[in-house]
Amino acid sequence: MSTYHTPLDLVRERSPERPVALVRPDVLAVAARWFQAHFKGDVLYAVKANPSPWVIDTLWSEGVRAFDVASLPEIDLVARAAPQAHVAFMHPVKSRSAISAAYFDYGVRTFALDCVEELAKILDATAGARDLDLIVRLAVQTEGAAYALGGKFGVGMDAAPELLLAARRATEGRMGVSFHVGSQCMRPTAYQAAMSQASRALVRAGVFADVVDVGGGFPAIYPGMSPPALEDYMDSIHRGFDEMKVHEATELWCEPGRALVAESSSLLVKVELRKGDALYLNDGSYGAMFDAAHFKWPFPVRLVRDGEVASDLKPYRFFGPTCDSVDAMAGPYYLPADVQEGDYLEIGQMGAYGVAMATRFNGYGEMETAVVGDAPMASQFGLARRSIPSPRLAEDETRKVVRFSRPKGQAGKRRKRK
Repeated sequence: MSTYHTPLDLVRERSPERPVALVRPDVLAVAARWFQAHFKGDVLYAVKANPSPWVIDTLWSEGVRAFDVASLPEIDLVARAAPQAHVAFMHPVKSRSAISAAYFDYGVRTFALDCVEELAKILDATAGARDLDLIVRLAVQTEGAAYALGGKFGVGMDAAPELLLAARRATEGRMGVSFHVGSQCMRPTAYQAAMSQASRALVRAGVFADVVDVGGGFPAIYPGMSPPALEDYMDSIHRGFDEMKVHEATELWCEPGRALVAESSSLLVKVELRKGDALYLNDGSYGAMFDAAHFKWPFPVRLVRDGEVASDLKPYRFFGPTCDSVDAMAGPYYLPADVQEGDYLEIGQMGAYGVAMATRFNGYGEMETAVVGDAPMASQFGLARRSIPSPRLAEDETRKVVRFSRPKGQAGKRRKRK
């Protein structure tokens, strides 16, 4: 990979025709060291967030020795880059062939499950192995996440005790519990609440867990999203762990993805055409900007131009390069009023679920990778500012980030009269 001091240096040296993933390994290294220093347990990187080889290599070099994977290709990726790593197959639903290959070909011993059918499948596909680490995924009730992840996986609390007991009896290895509070969790206490629910399920089952895996969900900074300090999340988890009914040797795990890698990469795109407030770019919803299109995720943007830039900002819409009308990102994205064809834009905080989501639809999707040495647009690890102001909120002082319901009773009547 070529290395540049800043994205502007790349544009000055050559005008790339393809989108460029601008990666910052040093930023990722800082995040990896932070999690290992502040989390009182094992850190398993969630490979799905960004499976780029440079990410795996950087994390391994910084001491991360465990990886949460969801498929055989992810297992193979980690095995090639870090042969000695602990690989945990944490997808709750796996094919028999994937389970068998993971166990017999790659030496994987840690498997997640959320039903008795998956437990039976794991035991059958591993020929009745007794050295398994069986991690039961629980469905927990939490609030405060941008993406709720409780609808697809997780055993309900009514059925959890029976499954926990079955998993305990099925192995001579470790039995544990896991859960996911939801992606981009903005409420640290959600972890402590989930751990309390997990503890009650274990007590009802009459078993001790060897592993408590609090999953992922740790947030990153985006425009209009300034999460609490990550230290608050660690404090909540550690308090929750202290209150759980576990034995002294119980291990504590976490699976950070977004918070580890979001700051470490951005995306450089080219403006192919401007139509009024619409900018047509060489990447879009079928590329690295999936979340911007389908979840209206607020990514920060800035103009990368070697020359004068208009001081006033204007709201823009983005369109990707494919011929599909779904390839659109409404924004608004605030950029200088004089953006024109041939300009380059940097879209920040794209290290998580950016390049990992790209497809080759319509023949697009091919992307370059270059290392840059500047700071991210925002950082939870002291590398940049702690928030990204939202121009839309700044121009509309009447807009409220948090709205409270109208008081009931006499207080509500008094307010209505006013």
